[in-house]
Amino acid sequence: MKDNTEFEIDCPACGKKMKKIYMPEQGINIDVCVNGCGGIFFDNRELEKFDENKEDISPLISVFENKKFKKVDETDFRICPLCGQKMVKNYASAKKEVQVDECYSCGGKFLDYGELEKIRAQYETEEERASDVIYELYSQVGIELEDFKRKCAKSKMNSSFLSKLIKIKY
Repeated sequence: MKDNTEFEIDCPACGKKMKKIYMPEQGINIDVCVNGCGGIFFDNRELEKFDENKEDISPLISVFENKKFKKVDETDFRICPLCGQKMVKNYASAKKEVQVDECYSCGGKFLDYGELEKIRAQYETEEERASDVIYELYSQVGIELEDFKRKCAKSKMNSSFLSKLIKIKY
């Protein structure tokens, strides 16, 4: 894996060289496809510094002003520009409204033009985002856990132990 602080990377969507944009509030550079499709590549754990409305992205906004970007097929699979692994499409949040490309090898994330704004519009705070994740998790596995708890109680297992083990707070 390459260190992304000193070299240009190729955009995983259109292949153009990405420009490093310094984000002073966060103290990091992010890679933006300024002369191609307008995509943004975030190194591991960088996206969380930009996903809320209160976080300053004014340097990005100024880069995007008065630009027209090349259209790309957002459904195409992407190759990570840092480590060369195939990226995977995942939802950016529990709302399942915005899909981003994520590299399971190095943790990088690529957002197509406009996706950052959509992600930022979903939640006001990190607490709201976390609460939604917990609700989504419970909706997926909570019913199964409750069913398991009932089956164990019927089979005369130590239900008080299981109640403590599987206790879920809403």
